[in-house]
Amino acid sequence: MNKKTITAIVAVVVIVAALLTVYLVTRPAPVAGGKTITVEIKYDEVDREVKITTDAETLADALREKNLIEGSESEWGLFITGVDGRTADDAKQEWWSITKDGEMTPTGADTTMIADGEHYELTLMVGYDF
Repeated sequence: MNKKTITAIVAVVVIVAALLTVYLVTRPAPVAGGKTITVEIKYDEVDREVKITTDAETLADALREKNLIEGSESEWGLFITGVDGRTADDAKQEWWSITKDGEMTPTGADTTMIADGEHYELTLMVGYDF
């Protein structure tokens, strides 16, 4: 390898480390104790709200307590494959979207910290156009 390649690799590693540090410092802290969140579930013709009262710190843990989600672990965290008994069909390019008050969450369900009074939506999406 030449010096330019090594310098580029070092620069990328430094940038990734800096971004990871910023994320870890600025991510929301978990809220301890009981909280109630609302989760709106949307798929096919279903549009229903579920109130969850929990001591869980993350959205995934709260949803698991109520057996609302199925998924698999990946290198990026929990990949939700099913919600409310409805499994996304890969052949149809279906996937589950997580939003909070209508805005995409920047984190997955297992790293989304929850607080009392929050509102989330789990929506079955088709295709990959964002």
